[in-house]
Amino acid sequence: MTTSMDFQQQALNLAAQQQSPAWLADVRAAGATAWQNAKWPDRRTEHWKYTPLQALQADGFAQWAQGGDWQGDVEFLAVDAHRLVFVNGQLNEALSTALPANVVRFDQASSAQQALIAQHLGSAVDLQRHLFAALSNACAADGWLYHLAPDVQADKPLYLVHLSTPEAQPAMAQQRLLVVLERHAKAEVIEHYVSTTEVQNGFVNSLTELVVGDGAQLQHYRLNLEEENLLHVGGVHADLYRSAQLNAFALGQGSRLKRVDYHVRHKGEGAHLGLNGVYLPRNRQRIDYHTTVEHCVPHCTTDENFRGIIADSAKAVFNGRIHIHKDAQKTLAELSNKNLLTSNQAEIDTKPELEIYADDVKCAHGATVSQLNETAMYYLQSRGVSKAEAEVMLSFGFINELLQQVEQEAIQLYLRPRLAALFGSDDELTRHIVHD
Repeated sequence: MTTSMDFQQQALNLAAQQQSPAWLADVRAAGATAWQNAKWPDRRTEHWKYTPLQALQADGFAQWAQGGDWQGDVEFLAVDAHRLVFVNGQLNEALSTALPANVVRFDQASSAQQALIAQHLGSAVDLQRHLFAALSNACAADGWLYHLAPDVQADKPLYLVHLSTPEAQPAMAQQRLLVVLERHAKAEVIEHYVSTTEVQNGFVNSLTELVVGDGAQLQHYRLNLEEENLLHVGGVHADLYRSAQLNAFALGQGSRLKRVDYHVRHKGEGAHLGLNGVYLPRNRQRIDYHTTVEHCVPHCTTDENFRGIIADSAKAVFNGRIHIHKDAQKTLAELSNKNLLTSNQAEIDTKPELEIYADDVKCAHGATVSQLNETAMYYLQSRGVSKAEAEVMLSFGFINELLQQVEQEAIQLYLRPRLAALFGSDDELTRHIVHD
């Protein structure tokens, strides 16, 4: 096992191996400095208290992942979209569709696009608070810009598939996406993290930045459905301007290490955030969602709901924080986290937080932890439903309310049979889930 210092230096060595555009040099240097100077998290670090990073140190990751020319059989969403497929962080053109003009690779950006990237890249991210965002900046050799000009509505969703495959040696892959919607633009972005069925030995560090301009609307989905040995640390950072709307949905299965941060800032009056999330760790997996919503200005709204079903000996962490700044009067914000433990060995650490410095706001937060409802179990069994099927129905029903709110039908159709398979391998047990 490498020490934390060795791992930090090893990651910098990897960053130094990359060829990057000269105009990204300042971003890379700032990221490298922040990463190098950061204290490695341990159990005394509040934001990493329940999610140890020993798996990263144990595996090493002394090389970059390869695999852009991979050919295989992985089922994607059946969605009419502009699709980009990345295998171990590298674009696979054969599996991707033709790029629309408003999607460009960083190293192929025009001078105007370079200026746009320079203006926004990293602007929504606090490198002191988000350690692996600093690593992402240090490695910012490549990435993708999705830019919509004012009043433009995207003709199709942008669908990004990040596929992981095992390498001969543990390897690291990086994902970087910058979305900039100008005034009154409208778009839908789907980020789909998936892997082959083989045992994985990779580490994915992903960073998505969303800049939603005045009156713009963005629907964002993030699905983490990788094999349980893959290590993944990721973040979604968003700035919302006047009357902007961001509606987001996150779903994650656990792994040896899976941590996803959402950090959203209301920077313009009248902005709205709707954020729903579902996490489903099982076996001995871990998953950790940290969300922070900052209300910096008045008259903004947040509606955040996360639900988790933790099975077997799995462990989940949810830390949701809403910070109401002193000028953010007339804020409406609600945060809810509900958890269902289906095993006596399952564990959840949940911490919803409200930090309020304004006096004219309406806010609420809460968390629950429960087990399957015995009364409901008895009711179903008294009407001829087997105990096993009743457990499946009640478990799935716990998250179904959030799944039904997913507006993209292709995602619902994709998820429903896969989630059903998590709850029961027998088709008879999952017949109501798949077909309802």
